[in-house]
Amino acid sequence: MGKKNLILIIAAEQGYIRNLDSTVDFSVQNDLLFSAISDTYLPLLNLFTELENETISFKIGMVLPATLCTLLEDEAIQQQYIDWLDRRIALGERELERTAQDAAMHDNARRCLNRAMHNKADFIDVYKRRLVPAFRHFARRGFLELIATAATSAFLPHYADLTEALNAQIETGLYSQRHFFGELGEGFFLPSLGYAKGLDKVLRSYGINYTVLDTPAFLFAKKPPETGIFSPVRSEHSLVLFGADYDMPSCLTGEGGFAKNSVYRAQQEDISFDLPKEELSAFLGNGTARVQSGYKYWANGSNELERQPYNTMAALTQVKFDALDFYHAKRQELEQARQLQNGNDVTLTCVIPAEVMGQTWHEGVDWLEHVIRIIAQDKDITLEHCKNLISGQFTMPKMEPYPCAASGTGYGEDLLDSSNCWMLRYVRKASERMIDLTERFPSETGLKARLLNLGAREVLMAQSGSWPRLLHDGRLPDYATAQFKLNILSFTTVFDSLASNIISTEWLTNLEKDHAIFPWLNYRVFSRKK
Repeated sequence: MGKKNLILIIAAEQGYIRNLDSTVDFSVQNDLLFSAISDTYLPLLNLFTELENETISFKIGMVLPATLCTLLEDEAIQQQYIDWLDRRIALGERELERTAQDAAMHDNARRCLNRAMHNKADFIDVYKRRLVPAFRHFARRGFLELIATAATSAFLPHYADLTEALNAQIETGLYSQRHFFGELGEGFFLPSLGYAKGLDKVLRSYGINYTVLDTPAFLFAKKPPETGIFSPVRSEHSLVLFGADYDMPSCLTGEGGFAKNSVYRAQQEDISFDLPKEELSAFLGNGTARVQSGYKYWANGSNELERQPYNTMAALTQVKFDALDFYHAKRQELEQARQLQNGNDVTLTCVIPAEVMGQTWHEGVDWLEHVIRIIAQDKDITLEHCKNLISGQFTMPKMEPYPCAASGTGYGEDLLDSSNCWMLRYVRKASERMIDLTERFPSETGLKARLLNLGAREVLMAQSGSWPRLLHDGRLPDYATAQFKLNILSFTTVFDSLASNIISTEWLTNLEKDHAIFPWLNYRVFSRKK
């Protein structure tokens, strides 16, 4: 009988948000990254370490974009994160005093404080402030498959007719993957699973062997594959295509998903939004905006009239049941698919946004742990990496994928709606101009080369998928707008400087220092391939 393979891919997305201005409270802008480190990346690394120590075999795919890795390796950001943890710890010590008369709240406050203290100890003492090498360790041990992605998580269908812009995002993403992890890998993760016709040809030109597409790409194809999403197929250019499970991540965090269970922690019920500002001074400092402190004491079952205290033991008990339910559901899907395919191997690919693991679902990492343990014990399903299932790359059935995305209602329309559509005309014009500059200045060196490299970097950052997503979600909209405009205006300054042959070395040096991403970038990445 054929194998039943389950692929789990945890995909992170992080904009290049690097605020080192000491006169501005950094917690507002950097809270996205710091919360992710505390709630997702450190718990995941601790889980992988525990499984390794117990000799429990597991295989997980992970997408860690260049923007995230650059920030994680930034010494200034590392120190800011430690300072941020210190503020959380100081707040927790005050919370122990404030909640002393309420046993349930006091226990929850102590639990949150212990989490912050453990995170600080792990970050400094265990991982020596560097998380990227820790992920690389598990990849080299065969537990993780680190999958490359676009340089700044750009939504690639927006540039489907600008091949040079696609080349720049893909080539820079691949170089970053080699820079941070020492290898390119076999696959490429399309941001938001956004696919447009012709992307397979571009990916194959860089030696990429597989990618993952959303379910409609398979089901709405001109000739849908007989095996549906339960077996990889190939495109016209022999790019292997894995179909993502349509139930993910809605079965985890959607309406009626596991994370909505009444016993789990309410992630939006944070004391930072309840208490008077003077009681939060240990955490917020002199900042005017309130951000999540991490001190959350209530369960999902709470309502406006009666709040239910969060019960850790009840939540951890429920996690085991939910992990078992997930396992049985996927095993049943795979078994039915295997029967329909006459007993041949079947595969199901589940893509999980990284923020689900600990951020939007507090117990997400615990759930993942139990899923891995159940699979390891039951042995009916096999956790696999995509790279291990592409040996028949040139004999797989061919399919012309239907253009779609795992964003919005399936077409990425949330990245081009009334809140953010104004961005695209500016970034496309900048992309066109950058391509033109590589034609006009094909082999510059010295100061002009630095200026052109900066221009290429600003265009890549303006193409970031984080800016339109932040605007759509209403998270840091003013900051996202300001950063996008800064990228566009900085590139415009580069363009005008080259036209007038007047270059401000002071401005150039300062911006190179502020935007310290892709320091090795060569502007010719935008050039037309001969």
